[in-house]
Formats: sequence, structure tokens, C-alpha cells
Amino acid sequence: MAFAPILRRVSAAKNLFPLSRLAAGSILSCRSLQTGASGDDGQPSPPSSIAGYHVSSGGYMRGAVYREPNQPLTIEEFHIPRPKSNEILIKTKACGVCHSDLHVMKGEIPFASPCVIGHEITGEVVEHGPLTDHKIIKRFPVGSRVVGAFIMPCGTCTYCAKGHDDLCEDFFAFNRAKGTLYDGETRLFLRHDDSPVYMYSMGGMAEYCVTPAHGLAPLPESLPYTESAILGCAVFTAYGAMAHAAEIRPGDSIAVIGIGGVGSSCLQIARAFGASDIIAVDVQDDKLEKAKTLGATHIVNAAKEDAVDRIREITGGMGVDVAVEALGRPQTFMQCTLSVKDGGKAVMIGLSQAGSVGEIDINRLVRRKIKVIGSYGGRARQDLPKVVKLAESGIFNLTNAVSSKYKFEDAGKAFQDLNEGKIVSRGVVEIL
Repeated sequence: MAFAPILRRVSAAKNLFPLSRLAAGSILSCRSLQTGASGDDGQPSPPSSIAGYHVSSGGYMRGAVYREPNQPLTIEEFHIPRPKSNEILIKTKACGVCHSDLHVMKGEIPFASPCVIGHEITGEVVEHGPLTDHKIIKRFPVGSRVVGAFIMPCGTCTYCAKGHDDLCEDFFAFNRAKGTLYDGETRLFLRHDDSPVYMYSMGGMAEYCVTPAHGLAPLPESLPYTESAILGCAVFTAYGAMAHAAEIRPGDSIAVIGIGGVGSSCLQIARAFGASDIIAVDVQDDKLEKAKTLGATHIVNAAKEDAVDRIREITGGMGVDVAVEALGRPQTFMQCTLSVKDGGKAVMIGLSQAGSVGEIDINRLVRRKIKVIGSYGGRARQDLPKVVKLAESGIFNLTNAVSSKYKFEDAGKAFQDLNEGKIVSRGVVEIL
């Protein structure tokens, strides 16, 4: 499938009004400029809007819209989205280019349409929704820098109450099933006719987005907006897989099958966790060469040799403690399960076309205590700050993890490059 360059469906970008130029006479958020509300410490809560960010009902933005499978994205104009309670309006600075969006765009994973894609972002806090908890306002004041996770926990469901943000009931019941936030409504409405458009996560491939506050973490000044966007999905997903599913321990051996944005992030996280043999498996030599710089101790080109045999050879015939499948194909699912040693863990993180089925040798599964574990992402409230710390300390090399950057107008080309295997690790669209 080829994606044509992005089309401008409505009016040209020159007709947009930057927020800094809007009049302050039509403020919609009831918390805007409220400086008298007090927190538990008796001190005034920070204002939820500042003069440079007065949001008027006349404000507009651009977003990248998916409408039909295998058709190009379109750049369309929207009303500035309105945050509700415990939600935050973000001025998007950068958004990652992920295979999950591509699956939706190709019709391989069902999702409500039309929708704004994009789900790993960095940006600047513009406004808080009405009645937002003062602790949220204090943690994310207007003007602060943030990174957003694609799994946006509600914070109150039975799973969130147990700390399992990655299984948040509202996220799956509303956002993934209906394309809305957790009141059952989208925040996106087209400028020309006010018709609703759905949101893939926060709908981050846009100049502004609204996200539940529990899906955010502060972004230090030392980290760049562009490269840090991948923290919200590629690195966040890898961290969740390594910490909670694989439970990597120092000295463990690991094979990562599929060295894209998430797979390459797994290499760095595994190295940070102290893994010994780190085996990268792919069919593209450029990705494998890149893998050497990200922590891989061995590389295997599965197009040139049997991956399972080679993994076993590297590990003295045993297999690895943990194998990670980061591609989402039945063949690599089987390779993953066959690559682990007795008692080992096969961790599946690659999404596939809806209805795809992976096969496994049942007798080996039973007799050799093979563990097959799915892992969709990390746990935003506890893991996203840790991921940011790994990047801030330099343990996770952000610069090395991003191989391609695109302008907002070239978002269509970014996904075309991803579809054609031209992005070596992770691509990011700059919306500065």
C-alpha cells in the first residue's frame, strides 16, 4: 500500500489563528484565570490559563485525519478542543510515527472513523478542564512541559485502583472501542461544519490535543521535545514489557524479534536492566547494524539463516530466558515461543491484523513450562516518570533511538516510509 502526500481538505494553514493572537473575551474554561482557589496547604492554586494562552471560541487548529482504509491522511481544520474535568489541553510539540496508527490506517485493526491519529506526544500545558483537581494543576501548571502516554488511565476503575493502568477499563471501553474519552464523547469537532471526529488515544497528530491528566508526566527542560515523543509509546511499551511481563533480571538472556521503534527500545531497556546476551532478530541489515549501537550483543538476519537455530547456537543450545515478539505476525509468534529455554518467557508486544492467530506446540508448552505473556504497554502513573528518568540520565539514548524526523505537513510521507520499511528505528513528526 502506498500513501499519497497529505491533502489539505479544508482551508489553508494561513487562515489559522495562533492562540497567542486570540482575544480574551470569549474564554470557555471556567477555571481560566482563577487564581483564588486554595489547595490543602492554603496556598492559591496555580492559574489554569495565562495571558499568552487565552483560548477563544474562535480558535482553530489543524489535525491529521484518517477517514478510509488505504487512503491518504488529510489535514483538516478543527475547533480548539475543550478539556473537561481532570483533563489537560496540550499544545503539541511532537508526535511519534507508530505501527499501531498504520494498522488503523490500513484497516487491519478496526477503529472508529473519521479519527485523528497519533498517540505518543510531547507538548506544553495550555489549560486545565473545569473542576480539575488542584493537585493535577499543581503538578502540571500552565506552561509546563509534558510527555503523554498512549494508554491514558482513568485512575478510578478496578484495574487502575490496583495499579494496573495498562488494563484500564475506561481506556479500552471508550477510547479503543469507541474513539472517545471517558464520558463517551470526543473532544474534536471540525471547523467547517462542527461534525465530530474520533480520537486515537489523545489524537496527538494535531496542533493541540486533550488528554486525561493521569496519562502525563513532566518533561524536564534537559530533554528535547522531538526525540522525547517516543517515550510515550515506543519506550513506554518496551519498559512495560521488560519490567512487568518479562521481569528481566541481571544476567538474563533475551532475544528481540522485530527491531522497529518498540523492538529497538527493548534492546536499550534490556541493557539497562542488566541482560547479558541481547540478540536482535530482523530481516533488514540496516536495522540490525543500528541494533548494535542500542545494546545488541548479537544480531541475526532471519532472511539469511534460521533464527531459532541461531538463537539456540548463541545460547549453547538452551534458548533464551526471554524472547520478545515485536512485529505481530504468526510466523514470528512461533519463532518467539521456540526461542525460549525450558521455563522461559515468550512476551508478545506486536499488534497484528484483526483475527490473526499464533500457533504453539502444546506439548512443549505443557512439559517445558513455557510462559506466553501478552504486554500492551506500561503503567502510566508509575512507569512513565521512570522512563523519563532513564532518558534524562542518559541510560536510554533518545538521540540514537530516533532515526527520522518530519514536518507536520509531511505526516503522510512519514507513514508511507514506515509502511515501506524505510524508518530504521523510530520516526517523529515535529509540530513545534
